[in-house]
Amino acid sequence: MKLKKIVTGVITLGTLITLGACGNGNQKTGQTASSDGIKEVVVGVAPGPYGDMVTEVISPLIEKDGFKLTTKLFNDYVQPNKALAAKQIDANLFQHTAYLEKFSADNKLDLSAIGTVPTLGMGIYSKKITSLADVKAGSTVAIANDASNLARTLQLLAANNLVTIKDDIDETKATVDDIAENPKNLEFKTLDAAQLARALDTVDLALVPGNFAWAAKLDPADALALEKLKEEYKNVFVVRTADKDNKLAKAIKTALTSQAFKDAIAKSDFKDFDKPADWQ
Repeated sequence: MKLKKIVTGVITLGTLITLGACGNGNQKTGQTASSDGIKEVVVGVAPGPYGDMVTEVISPLIEKDGFKLTTKLFNDYVQPNKALAAKQIDANLFQHTAYLEKFSADNKLDLSAIGTVPTLGMGIYSKKITSLADVKAGSTVAIANDASNLARTLQLLAANNLVTIKDDIDETKATVDDIAENPKNLEFKTLDAAQLARALDTVDLALVPGNFAWAAKLDPADALALEKLKEEYKNVFVVRTADKDNKLAKAIKTALTSQAFKDAIAKSDFKDFDKPADWQ
């Protein structure tokens, strides 16, 4: 039996690599009107479940408002925000609030979150063991090399008693150098977050962010441990700040807080994701 342990703590997302943007069959940028008067809206997404959430769950809820959501896929977490700021897309859904705020500040972008969606957290996965109790001394562990995901990774390891982190540091900015105790002498292999799932063939453990785990068809039920996300680390629907009160943004905000959205999620593949706090 695999251990399905839900843990607390965490921070989320953020991997940095070069743009590998490719469409999902729709290469349009910016709103365009179809023959029936419905405006097609392009939403930037990263690999993982959120593109399907956009088209299968959210888009049908706002068609009555005159909009149809399509997606443009980016293979990193850098370009979706830059493309949005440059008006190459109309919105994005791939990041949590903490990442949005830091990235926007670092890159001087004026972007705003308009709603929170159910979010899949990071998991500890392995092809070699079935329980964290079986982790051996000297095991190799693949972890993300970007600051946001690395800090999140260390919190998940600490929550499962695999490491301890120094008391006098900001846990949201922790690095491997901030590990106080590593009782099993784990050997860390840092990789781009998008490569972590592939590393499972060559390491003992890999800590994989939810979206990349989903893209790699890793079943959350097979994780040796899963994180429980704090509210600021759940994914948000983002638009340019100048557009946060326009008709499209209002339609999306209304949809994301509607009972219809909750009901649609309950019937979807996303039913087991962590829900926004205001759903309680």
